[in-house]
Amino acid sequence: MKKFSLILVLFLYPLSAFAEDATYKKDESQKKDDASQNEFTIKIKNHRFEPDVINVPADTKFKIIVENLDNTIEEFESDDIKKEKLIGAGKKISLYISPLRTGEYKFYGDFHQKTAQGKIISK
Repeated sequence: MKKFSLILVLFLYPLSAFAEDATYKKDESQKKDDASQNEFTIKIKNHRFEPDVINVPADTKFKIIVENLDNTIEEFESDDIKKEKLIGAGKKISLYISPLRTGEYKFYGDFHQKTAQGKIISK
């Protein structure tokens, strides 16, 4: 009986780790689903962001989709929210943003800083 119990424990222990991993993946998936409910699209056109202001709910994770309609590469960058990502010409990217406190957060296009300016207003 002791051998059977030992074999059972040795067999089930690795499975418990798998179950925890599956739960973790489900939690991460749920977070992405929550962010997708608060999804905002920004387009880059003529080296400008359209819209250049987005209003997001405070203290809520959200997703920004940035679509580059220009024929040159651009980089979405924000020192305030510590995000940066290259967007190829004619491409789009997605950014998941952690919950922000109430306030304004600037972003810009790193390659066209004079014209590509925007801000996120969290309220």
